[in-house]
Amino acid sequence: MASTVADEMRELLEEAFAPTRLEIINDSAQHSGHAGDDGSGESHFTIVIEAPSFGEMTRLARQRAVIGALGDIVGERVHAVAIKASAPTV
Repeated sequence: MASTVADEMRELLEEAFAPTRLEIINDSAQHSGHAGDDGSGESHFTIVIEAPSFGEMTRLARQRAVIGALGDIVGERVHAVAIKASAPTV
């Protein structure tokens, strides 16, 4: 069971995409006291994900797929997520 929001995001993204690369970076400390900072220390993240299923998708489609896989996390429990999604290069 996920103990942090980042752990939960990792589980969801691994299940949805079987990524070859996945980094979830907590940027919340950089936004302390700014809009969207709820004091939890889990309000802002950067996701770097590489998955074969992104090969035929546009950049926007990749971002939508990642947001969709995260369900209600983005917008309800996390204020902001920067997404860097790509397909593996051969």
